[in-house]
Amino acid sequence: MSTPSFQFFPTRIPAVMTIEPRVFGDHRGCFLESWQRDKFAAGGVEATLVQDNLSESTQGTLRGLHYQIRQPQGKLVQVLAGEVFDVAVDLRQSSPTFGQWVGERLSWQNKRLLWIPPGFAHGFYVLSPTALFAYKCTEFYAPEQERTIAWNDPDLGIAWPLLPDLPPALSPKDRAGVAFRCAEYYP
Repeated sequence: MSTPSFQFFPTRIPAVMTIEPRVFGDHRGCFLESWQRDKFAAGGVEATLVQDNLSESTQGTLRGLHYQIRQPQGKLVQVLAGEVFDVAVDLRQSSPTFGQWVGERLSWQNKRLLWIPPGFAHGFYVLSPTALFAYKCTEFYAPEQERTIAWNDPDLGIAWPLLPDLPPALSPKDRAGVAFRCAEYYP
């Protein structure tokens, strides 16, 4: 029996999955699949991906917590270079994990992917000198639908592994994020 191309591990919020691809490597480098619809469906991730994005960020950059209130995006995220702490916050009011968050370290070294289904806010913090972050989305970007929750909201209590003596670098949009209790949620 052959080794599967992917292993799927639910996080403490079961809808969010850590995915470990099978890596083929030798003295020349490595190869891995990062997405295959049928194999992901067999692993419990059914998604139609419509948009691919890349973000390059410097150490200490914090992006998020972002979501689209209409046209909610599921995201399959991975780091192509460097390391980040990636966070998903459950905004589905009908969910038993509503208002909870999960964080995972993603890096090119560990080659893990994270599946964040629609209904979650998403953000990440760059731990390495730079990071190249890739994400595939289930919906197109709709800036008029985008919302931002404050990254440091005390009700969420996200344990960001902030680097000492390096305050997070934030965009104006992220500095203006709203409190979780004032955010728009999903049903």
